[in-house]
Amino acid sequence: MQWQDAYKRWKNFSGLDETLQTQLENIEDETDLEDRFYKHLEFGTGGMRGIIGPGTNRMNIYTVRKAAEGLARYIEEQGEAAKQRGVVIAYDSRHQSKTFALESAKTIGQHGIQTYVFESLRTTPELSFAVRYLHACSGIVITASHNPAPYNGFKVYGEDGAQFASEDAEVIVDKVNSVENELEISVAGQQALLDEGLLTMIGEKVDKAYLEKVASLSLQPEMIHDMANELRIVYTPLHGTGNRPVQEGLAKIGLKQVEVVKEQEQPDPDFSTVKQPNPEEDAAFELAIQYGEKNQADILLATDPDTDRVGVAVRNKTGTYELLNGNQIGALLVHYLINEKEKRNELADNAVVLKTIVTSELGSEIARAHGLTSIDTLTGFKYISEKIKEFETTGAYEFLIGYEESYGYLIGDFVRDKDAVQTCLLIAEAAAHHKKNGMSLKDVLDRLYDTYGFYQEGLESLTLEGRAGVETIAAIMDDFRTNPPTRLAEKDVLVSEDYASSKRKFIWEDREETIELPTSNVLKYKLNDGAWFCIRPSGTEPKIKFYFGVKEATKEGSSHTLHNLKQAVMAKVKA
Repeated sequence: MQWQDAYKRWKNFSGLDETLQTQLENIEDETDLEDRFYKHLEFGTGGMRGIIGPGTNRMNIYTVRKAAEGLARYIEEQGEAAKQRGVVIAYDSRHQSKTFALESAKTIGQHGIQTYVFESLRTTPELSFAVRYLHACSGIVITASHNPAPYNGFKVYGEDGAQFASEDAEVIVDKVNSVENELEISVAGQQALLDEGLLTMIGEKVDKAYLEKVASLSLQPEMIHDMANELRIVYTPLHGTGNRPVQEGLAKIGLKQVEVVKEQEQPDPDFSTVKQPNPEEDAAFELAIQYGEKNQADILLATDPDTDRVGVAVRNKTGTYELLNGNQIGALLVHYLINEKEKRNELADNAVVLKTIVTSELGSEIARAHGLTSIDTLTGFKYISEKIKEFETTGAYEFLIGYEESYGYLIGDFVRDKDAVQTCLLIAEAAAHHKKNGMSLKDVLDRLYDTYGFYQEGLESLTLEGRAGVETIAAIMDDFRTNPPTRLAEKDVLVSEDYASSKRKFIWEDREETIELPTSNVLKYKLNDGAWFCIRPSGTEPKIKFYFGVKEATKEGSSHTLHNLKQAVMAKVKA
């Protein structure tokens, strides 16, 4: 497709939305126009995400309709029962989220498919729960997760509440891509769908059922009763969907000393108090830290706009707050769950910890020390959810926890995506437990390092926008594949793993084996002394990410090794 042809098709379309038409008419920069029209906004196996605005490569009512149309065609092929079970739709606090949710419902409803739309904004994990609770055949959530304010997205879920498995997802992608003209998709009227019973608004009943399930994860209600007024928590929803469910969840299990950052409590699509609503970033905690210092809070919690990720900061011995990374939070949760379930004889012998290939090995070490299994999946929570579903069928393992380094965790499998609401409750309960025993979460983490070795991880990413960026990312991946490193930072590269070809090569032994995971455009290299790095283009952002992990006896040793490894890898990237 020539971008000029797509641009003219939009410009000359008589029925174009007035707002989009005005925006298009005001664009004079040809480079900007090319970026908007040189391709269709990519619909991947989990959905799509992009900047809001006019163009085939932007989020707008037409690209949303195209995505919804592809899903509707897929559901039609599943038969009348699937159409009656329908699709649940949720949306977050971003610009045009409600509009995009209703456009999705009107597009799907045009096919005679039942839809359930939340009456107001809800979290991604509650959407996952609702699909299961209502026995729907699919779900949609309109969100761009932790991306900046100009973005929005469309995520699609299967009947188990997880993002679609690879085979089904590829069929849906083909259906979306087969839609020839997004401007001419027919949609039903909202009132007509309501009158016909094909559109149902939902809310309070699902909320109650979800929160009851979340509260049931509490392991120590008696301890929480004792610590209800002792553990001090500061929470910020970062202008997103988490405010109500997190506050209600913490109250439901009995924690009473919770203060919310007022400046960030209400939904705000501009995220006006933060540069980016990302709990992975120190800057997202600036206001929470001020509240914490004023109230001597033990822990600070921050959730992203759709409340599937959570960041945690803890007060250390100097009285200042230290932001934990995603790997550390995961290790603390694994440690707490295993130890407390063991005390109560509730830990199954076949309990399993699931994590991704770019997540720290510390959680796996803790699991193995207790005689449990830890299994790696590809990056992306849908692969963890696929394993949960597999174990339900085979009975090989009982799910304990699944997590990834990017601040996503799941403890209760009544949800099939990462869930920051239940994570807030469990990490708060763990903090209360350790405080009762005279320790902070930081003290516990330090003890884990003393026991298992000092694991340290790092992440570097390059943001490469537009067509040139796509080509640069492809060139980087090609260079590492065709010219793989054999020695970096004074360490031998022992193993290379190419998840696109499913080949694991033992470099110094001249042998290889098959990787038993789905294919993905990811490379991983394992060095001696437990160090590793992984390269992965983002599926939702114009980025290529470089993950690093090391293990040494001390923090200083780990920091030194990590610095040298990062420097060596990035030097090869920029060469």
